[in-house]
Amino acid sequence: MDYKQFTVSDEIKLSLFKAMLKPRMIEEKMLILLRQGKVSKWFSGIGQEAISVGVTTALQKDEYVLPMHRNLGVFTTREIPLYRLFTQWQGKASGFTQGRDRSFHFGTQEFKIIGMISHLGPQLGVADGIALAHKLKSEKTVTAVFTGEGATSEGDFHEALNVAAVWDLPVVFCIENNGYGLSTPTNEQFKCENLADKGKGYGMESHIIDGNNILEVYTKVSELMADMRNNPRPVLLEFKTFRMRGHEEASGTKYVPQELLDAWAEKDPLENYITFLKKEKILKDDSINAIRVEIQTEIDEHLQKAYSEESIIPNESKELNEVYQNYDFKEVKPNIHTTNIRLIDAISDGLKQSMKKYDNLVIMGQDVAEYGGVFKITEGFVEEFGKERVRNTPICESAIVSAAMGLSINGMKAVMEMQFADFASSGFNPIVNYLAKSYYRWGENADVVIRMPCGGGVSAGPFHSQTNEAWFTKTPGLKVVYPAFPYDAKGLLATAIEDPNPVMFFEHKGLYRSMYQEVPVSYYTLPFGKAGLLREGTSITIVTYGAGVHWAFETLDKNTDIKADLLDLRTLQPLDMEAIYYSVKKTGKLIILQEDSLFGGIASDISSLVMENCFEYLDGPIRRVGSLETPIPFNTQLEQQYLAKSRFEASLKDLIAY
Repeated sequence: MDYKQFTVSDEIKLSLFKAMLKPRMIEEKMLILLRQGKVSKWFSGIGQEAISVGVTTALQKDEYVLPMHRNLGVFTTREIPLYRLFTQWQGKASGFTQGRDRSFHFGTQEFKIIGMISHLGPQLGVADGIALAHKLKSEKTVTAVFTGEGATSEGDFHEALNVAAVWDLPVVFCIENNGYGLSTPTNEQFKCENLADKGKGYGMESHIIDGNNILEVYTKVSELMADMRNNPRPVLLEFKTFRMRGHEEASGTKYVPQELLDAWAEKDPLENYITFLKKEKILKDDSINAIRVEIQTEIDEHLQKAYSEESIIPNESKELNEVYQNYDFKEVKPNIHTTNIRLIDAISDGLKQSMKKYDNLVIMGQDVAEYGGVFKITEGFVEEFGKERVRNTPICESAIVSAAMGLSINGMKAVMEMQFADFASSGFNPIVNYLAKSYYRWGENADVVIRMPCGGGVSAGPFHSQTNEAWFTKTPGLKVVYPAFPYDAKGLLATAIEDPNPVMFFEHKGLYRSMYQEVPVSYYTLPFGKAGLLREGTSITIVTYGAGVHWAFETLDKNTDIKADLLDLRTLQPLDMEAIYYSVKKTGKLIILQEDSLFGGIASDISSLVMENCFEYLDGPIRRVGSLETPIPFNTQLEQQYLAKSRFEASLKDLIAY
């Protein structure tokens, strides 16, 4: 292995040796503990230490790095106290996830490390968002993100590279090509000769680096990063290396030819480097032994500290209270001046006022810049706020959701427009697995609002008409808002942007231009989790939201003899069950109306909760009214048949008569 061609001081050469030796020795200890049942799972990076150590050493301490589960060298090079790592792996309270997640599925702002999730791909888009925040703040900073060759087949990989290239983001994409995706060899994963070649398709600079040569890794990455800080751009690096152990220890390496293991064993990055340092008289055997003793002592001391910590005693209220970051809502009351505007105008006005209030707020979405979005909600925003903060995106929902998370990690706020709520399916993974779970897992909130134009009644067919809130109300960690009126939409949107938690903000397309209301001109906020009592009566309780509110109004106006409590939920997570219980106890009957198809929707949960908590007050069966159990059709007559509106009046009268 050629080390002499790289000009590095003896001091750095020695520090790189120590930095590689430490994770190797920790791993050797972890493999023993794994066999003893003291660690539940282990993903070995033995033979790949040069990459983690070299890249992390090249970074500045305040630059973010996003590692994977074979990058122990990232954590040790950033000098995380070892007992914190040990307690993390043992599932104890001093671990970064307090026992809520395992292995390297965590991050820490203190050490500027952002942890992975098992789905791998979103990590790359998060790096884009972090780098975008640096760029918007005019900081000469790079971000490094790791992935394996297996994840380069995921759509998130391609989306993230494309976004970084289009936006000239200073991200170092590090591919550890270690030969196998679990047991699948590279020749069954991709056809190109080198993964670095994939950079060409995105107009991106790329390089191939010997991932087992610590001096090559450190030197080349340092040079690239120094240039990228002054000339922001993404760079794709393919590190050629090999995985000497199983994907994780339980899987073994029987699928790897022995001759291949033997060949790569001779390229061990640590042993070869030791031989070089001894030949150069930078290291002697006695100094190596002294360093080993020093590291071993540190490992033993920190392991003992981890062992001595008591096991976690489950606390239900603690778990429930730490799904969301605490948000101390403060009501901002509007002034007396109002204007009669449509729902779509109220949303646009609310967005604009929040952009003025928060100079760290960025709007992203397809066609949201000069075009103003397909519904023209952001029309004129570019002229007022500039293209840096009002950003057109490629068609890559997953990467942009992930980038929004990255912006939040790096101290900014993000509003992402899904062009249609239906398209959230293309960004589903980072929404439900990254945004929703990060605060509970390791205390990192997602200050992200995803706007969701939704709903039927406009003959837009199966892919532009869904009201898919049930996809998200099921997921702890997300807040779900669904206003029916311009006044509510503006105030709730302001709150959604203020709230540091991820919010899915549903906007019914059918109400955009048909619903007018007097709306305050000034900025104001409205609380989440407070239903609106729109009509009062004693005969029945109607619970609904979105377009269903207006369907209920039409039905009650047509049947003036029905005296009902009409509750507009306004937010679905949090849900105002207290208001529902109070009304049901008064009226004795409950009907729940939703536009979504019935099975698995919010109406089912409300029905169950009322049955469990108000059964003795009921004078009749709870009725749920929803749309047909089919995809929503395009033809107007078929759509009218599909929608719950056509069945609500009959169900209401039937329950009244019960």
